[in-house]
Amino acid sequence: MKEGKHMSTLKVPGAQLYYEVTGSGPLLILIPGASGVGEVFRQVARELAARYQVVTYDRRGFSRSQLNGPQDYDHRLSTDADDVWRLIEHLTDKPATVFGNSSGAIVALEVLIHAPKRLQTVVAHEPPVVSLLPDAAKWWAFFDGIYDTYRKDGIPKAMHQFASTIAGKGDHQLMERYMTKQANEYTMANAAYWMEHELRQYPRVELDLDALAAHVRQLMLVGGRDSQDQMTYQPNKVLARQLGLDIVDLPGGHLGFMAYPTEFATELMNALSR
Repeated sequence: MKEGKHMSTLKVPGAQLYYEVTGSGPLLILIPGASGVGEVFRQVARELAARYQVVTYDRRGFSRSQLNGPQDYDHRLSTDADDVWRLIEHLTDKPATVFGNSSGAIVALEVLIHAPKRLQTVVAHEPPVVSLLPDAAKWWAFFDGIYDTYRKDGIPKAMHQFASTIAGKGDHQLMERYMTKQANEYTMANAAYWMEHELRQYPRVELDLDALAAHVRQLMLVGGRDSQDQMTYQPNKVLARQLGLDIVDLPGGHLGFMAYPTEFATELMNALSR
């Protein structure tokens, strides 16, 4: 399996999930954040495939994971988590490791809350669970403001406004480069879908902290060494305090897996094997 990449789709209620598998070993599923596409993990997945059977996928409604039935947008996070559970069921009968970045980390936490038996470890890389923060209202207003910009002035302006506040300098450049390089109809459609259904909704999620506390041994909180002053790092600080965990710092910032894929993969694999 290590040689090539295996591409496939999985039918799930109301959608089909496009996914790619590379490497062999225990199952590791990578959940993307705002972009919604597995493509962001291309390089880091190649490195992680040395030890894992790595699955990257497009979350439903993004790029190649097309919707084909009614969607329950009031419970979209549960649906996102359910999709991950179905991928695990489909691909292995052993407990899997799940890594989520940004809003994908919120999805990963939700999988741990609802399907802990199928999981070895959940790695939550900077989940923007703003509701945990003392200045939550300020951030919700910020996300609402981005949405208004998107409705009034379009996607590029809204994305620029988002990136320049949320991201450190390195991540900001990465986001702008990614948007420019991928400036095709998919990317625009993905950005619009994210703005409509995720940008304001996921940061407002109220996590079931009691359920997380019950499965704390399966949880690893990770952050970027370069993003400790950014908002994206702060919710994990609160979770770490409340759950009695340490934060594992990995190379780079919020998008360290894109900026430093080799170093990021090495340190992540070391942390998981401890």
